[in-house]
Amino acid sequence: MKNAILLLSFCASLAACGSGSEKPAAKEDYTLADTEETLDTDSTTGSNVTAVAHQPQIDTNSTKIGTAPTGGAVAKGAKLIEGADCTGCHRENEKLLGPAYKAVAEKYPATAANVSMLAGKVITGGKGNWGDIAMTPHPGLSKADAEEMVRYILSLK
Repeated sequence: MKNAILLLSFCASLAACGSGSEKPAAKEDYTLADTEETLDTDSTTGSNVTAVAHQPQIDTNSTKIGTAPTGGAVAKGAKLIEGADCTGCHRENEKLLGPAYKAVAEKYPATAANVSMLAGKVITGGKGNWGDIAMTPHPGLSKADAEEMVRYILSLK
């Protein structure tokens, strides 16, 4: 996305620089109308291209409106999950390799003890609670981040 904006900006700069080369070099008797027309066309085009290049690129896809989690720990936990490799094995509503997040939320009440215990399992991994497939350990994940993720999962009841 940034590359596209840079390319647009570069093209606008080239267009602005090259616009003077189209004028005849030996013509000395410019009329006021010729000058105004050239200035209006060049500056308007340059301004429009520059304005488009500097606009923030916002995803306005109507299917994504209102789907992002909102509010405190829930939003933070969801963002941490999105940034991690969790979705390779888990889905919110269906079992993949590991259990669905909602199944975990149904099995474990959202108590401080369960949040701490499940965060520890996310970090150290494990096997046996949900079948024969082992949970991959995530030793680089902090305890606080793992707890935020677990709080989000347990809020999905």
